[in-house]
Amino acid sequence: MSKRIPVIAANWKMYKTKDEALAFIFAVNEKVPARTEVESIICAPSILLNLLVKREGENLRIGAQNMHYLDEGAYTGENSPLQVKSAGAEYILIGHSERRSYYNETDETVNLKMVAAFKHELTPILCVGEVLSERESGATKAVLDQQLEKAFLNISAEQALNTIIAYEPVWAIGTGKTATPQMANETIKDVRAKVAALYGNEVADGIRILYGGSVKPDNIKVLLEESDIDGALIGGAALDPNNFLVFTEAASNKK
Repeated sequence: MSKRIPVIAANWKMYKTKDEALAFIFAVNEKVPARTEVESIICAPSILLNLLVKREGENLRIGAQNMHYLDEGAYTGENSPLQVKSAGAEYILIGHSERRSYYNETDETVNLKMVAAFKHELTPILCVGEVLSERESGATKAVLDQQLEKAFLNISAEQALNTIIAYEPVWAIGTGKTATPQMANETIKDVRAKVAALYGNEVADGIRILYGGSVKPDNIKVLLEESDIDGALIGGAALDPNNFLVFTEAASNKK
């Protein structure tokens, strides 16, 4: 099996003022592990991107939470891939469950954003996941397979290998519920198997797949002990700089 570099991605959502963002980055900048050990990423509101990029250290990187798929246009309130790139962000969250639930993100727009991300050399963090009714009816694999098939349409094998996938069971986000480590790992194995079906074993073995669903300092270690979980996409718990460092340290110790 290839050695996959773990990823810890903090999704700040609609939190943190300028001063709070600066305090956070100064607290963690020199303490996160080397990039050769862990990819440590902050996905921040677009208005804070350039502020953070200017202050990122050697081992911390900044991502955006959303973008339009067009380079420019009359789309008030949106940010284009060119704007995200020019702000210095290197990663882009695509298809987060909140974007799908609240802002009409579809599998088709997810795909358009995937294509745009690679066009502008942004690394996509592709979010996939099922709601509680789908989990309870046994439809999880079918739902994820469809999301993956549509997201990777017109994406090359090389591009797929450079994608980070985040499996986020929607029923476990912000609810305090979490899949057991074994349940999360089995679902992520299914995601990896779908990638293998689309692109072959080499891509499936190399792609990083994260877990996102009420990840906390007290469960990160056991989640990362699982064979196929390559890191975590973390919301509220990663708003605290000390927690963020706990997460990155746990990832650096992943065997």
